[in-house]
Amino acid sequence: MPATASRAVLRQSQFLTRRTAVRYSSSSGQGASKATEMASSTASKAQEGLSRVTSSAGPAISGAAQGLGNALKKVGGRTGKVVSFVESLIPPTLYYSKVGLELGKLVFRGQNMTPPSAATFQSYFQPLINLARNPAALKNANPVSPQSILTRIRNANRKEIALAGVTAAEVIGFFTVGEIIGRLNIVGYRGQPDHGHH
Repeated sequence: MPATASRAVLRQSQFLTRRTAVRYSSSSGQGASKATEMASSTASKAQEGLSRVTSSAGPAISGAAQGLGNALKKVGGRTGKVVSFVESLIPPTLYYSKVGLELGKLVFRGQNMTPPSAATFQSYFQPLINLARNPAALKNANPVSPQSILTRIRNANRKEIALAGVTAAEVIGFFTVGEIIGRLNIVGYRGQPDHGHH
């Protein structure tokens, strides 16, 4: 609210300075210079007021949010536990989102990537949208034939083959690490000791 009011005051002062400048400029050259000085001083005062309001609004909003947070901390029981759990997740979430954003920027710059255009999105998602509108068309769809897969592999260049090999190695590596973490052991699963069956 204060920022909106200060913008209105700024607009009003700009209007008044223009009107004053027009009035003085019609009188004489000296009046024009007076009007210019007056306009610049009024504009600078209005800008100062706007910056003061903006700087005071930031701490007021953060103080209100902190007061709300403190009130929610005082809530007991399950609700209090949920609030404290969500509150504990906020800093790591912010940190890892910033890390992910920076990593994404590095990858985009390193690979000379650009975001896809709206036409590209539309060309990729239009078949899915059409399929959602007409599910009966799924019955008539041609499945991918093994011959088309083989011809695509035969016609692949070295870059595509290298990319497929790296992707396969990544998938195998992540699967292996996931299995090790899941088993909590590098080789084999932990289980009950064998019972002797005679």
